[in-house]
Amino acid sequence: MDPRLRLEVAGQVATLLLARPDKKNAMDQAMWEALPPLVAEACARPGVRVLLLASSTPGIFCAGADIAEFAGRATDRAWWAANRRAIRAAQQALVGAPLPTVAVIDGDCVGGGCGLALACDLRLASPRSRFGITPARLGLVYPLHDTRLLVDLVGPAQAKRMLYTARLLPAAEAAAIGLVTELAEDVEAAARALAADICAVSGDSQRWAKATVARILAGVRDDDAESEALFDSARDGPDFAEGVAAFLGKRPARFR
Repeated sequence: MDPRLRLEVAGQVATLLLARPDKKNAMDQAMWEALPPLVAEACARPGVRVLLLASSTPGIFCAGADIAEFAGRATDRAWWAANRRAIRAAQQALVGAPLPTVAVIDGDCVGGGCGLALACDLRLASPRSRFGITPARLGLVYPLHDTRLLVDLVGPAQAKRMLYTARLLPAAEAAAIGLVTELAEDVEAAARALAADICAVSGDSQRWAKATVARILAGVRDDDAESEALFDSARDGPDFAEGVAAFLGKRPARFR
């Protein structure tokens, strides 16, 4: 296991930590490849309800891909193809995770690091964080999948502005355009509070909501047989029975 990525589990909360502070958590090929198995492990842990993506070091989130590694592989087409697949697999692991995923950002969130944050369901950030998508500084192109995640959050005009200029946006501006879900002076405390709120309600409802939003973003515009079957299975499920019983009994629900 790559020691620069670390999975920690405390009760219902799993935290995937980026732990390469000497390189500002820049992701090299080995780290990209190590991330999907850790996401899968977190999702398979009994009782885990939410996955946080964070840094082991305050003031640092992720500087993106390891550009020094790029320089050493400039003419290696096979490596570039493998690198592209590894980055996509890392993002897809977060996008496709059945658990709610939250990026906890304290510091610069740039390039591929911003791509990881985009792949999470929610993004919490401290005021000192900055956000940038910077392939234009290197003469590269941001992948279509990553760009779609960005456009889904901030719209095409703001996405173009970020891509065209490669500027680093302050956290307040990133929040104003929809890139950041919540700003918090103590972002770790905010993440713990959000995780507690997530764990207090139905995990089945959250998984179904995540799947429904993904279908909408993929172009589905109205209810169909799949969405109706999902509604019926929820109505017949144990979480609905518990939620109704708790409401009528004026007590907190105890979901599975």
